[in-house]
Amino acid sequence: MKGSIFLELLEMAEETFGEEVVDRILDTTDLESGGAYTSVGTYSCGELVTLVSAFSDHSGIDGEELQRLFGHWMMTFFTKRYGSFFEGKTSAFDILEAIEDEIHVEVRKLYPDAELPTFATDRFSVKELDMVYTSPRPLAPFCRGLIEACLNLFNQKATIEMSALADAMQSTKFRISLVDQS
Repeated sequence: MKGSIFLELLEMAEETFGEEVVDRILDTTDLESGGAYTSVGTYSCGELVTLVSAFSDHSGIDGEELQRLFGHWMMTFFTKRYGSFFEGKTSAFDILEAIEDEIHVEVRKLYPDAELPTFATDRFSVKELDMVYTSPRPLAPFCRGLIEACLNLFNQKATIEMSALADAMQSTKFRISLVDQS
């Protein structure tokens, strides 16, 4: 995973828990990198999961919940840093459908060595979309947070059902159903 993801996790943790907590966790957690990250460096996803687990242990917040909150944080980062990806999009579904064939194409140009998950989408109607996240990385709650934040970006409300796919190893399906807003 790119170091920018790690740096953003640490920034979120610093804002949430404080600089002293982040320093202590970096000093006391067994990390392959030693807790030193650069934005262009590449680090193992296992190290990210280790950090989330350490912040979870410190705070008492469930690790999956921290991943979900980090998804929200990263959507803000993506909109600021990669605003062009959002241009011309009028709904969360437009963004979600563009991840695989537009956004990831551009990400691969910027970072040819990036190991990206795959996202397959199937829109059933203007109000319902299935998205399947496939990756060896255990980051489905992070993806859920990104989906929620994407919906928030477009002031849309939805129910999100999340389920592991038994017939597709390392895949999670998200059924996103928009809710009428009155």
